[in-house]
Amino acid sequence: MSEVKLAAEARTEFGKGAARRIRRDSKVPAVVYGHGGDPIHVTLPGHELLLALRTPNVLLSLELEGKTQLAIPKAVQRDAIKGYLEHVDLLLVRSGEKVNVEVYVQTEGDLAPGAYLLEHVLSTLTVEAEATHIPESVTVSIEGLEAGASILAKDIPLPEGTTLAIDEDAVVLQVLAAQAEEAPAEGEGDQAAEV
Repeated sequence: MSEVKLAAEARTEFGKGAARRIRRDSKVPAVVYGHGGDPIHVTLPGHELLLALRTPNVLLSLELEGKTQLAIPKAVQRDAIKGYLEHVDLLLVRSGEKVNVEVYVQTEGDLAPGAYLLEHVLSTLTVEAEATHIPESVTVSIEGLEAGASILAKDIPLPEGTTLAIDEDAVVLQVLAAQAEEAPAEGEGDQAAEV
């Protein structure tokens, strides 16, 4: 897991106008909370934060007023049209602390020959992991699976030190038989043309 260092600045202005001014300066307003303390309102460098958030569950090392604190992203708000960051909520973590996060489920291998479809019932899996060792994703093999087969949460291999935080019998992936579209019965197409 990668750790990205960001310089944070304390924020004293609040509201829409202040947030717009912050974004105009290529920065992002953020709130850091956790460990029972009061929320800390900060401003983060926009471009560096955007690059950091490309990594799922990135660990951020925030340098604020001479102190360094670790945090993970909890909620990210983006502009729906332009895609720029509008606001970020960060959760404070400590080394060795366990946190619940969602990790992407990736597949490897090919289904059995035939007309089968793989349905991702869950695209992410909620796991508990140490804050400084959060996996980016988990990978499961679908090699040779046929219609009717399903992969449960307990069937997915997890990295050492990571445990499931959801029902172990939850269906994550299932294989379905592809349904072909029925051809119109003979003569049906001709009648429609005559009308």
